[in-house]
Amino acid sequence: MDTQPGDRASLCKASMEPIGIEVRAGGEWAVIHRCTACQKIGTNRIAGDDDERVLLALALRPIANPAFPIDSLRSTSA
Repeated sequence: MDTQPGDRASLCKASMEPIGIEVRAGGEWAVIHRCTACQKIGTNRIAGDDDERVLLALALRPIANPAFPIDSLRSTSA
């Protein structure tokens, strides 16, 4: 998503891995990312040239691969 990967404000300058999407007040989206070296987590506003398909795939990741078994949430009483 970035032509110059890495948090340019970070001392380690390692690559940042996108891990999620944050929707801010007013509906603005931001990418949540984690440093592959120091594990620092940060956010960046999306840019006009970001690939919408990649952003959507990132936003849908928790639905496609939930952190817990969805089937266990189904009611057993009918």
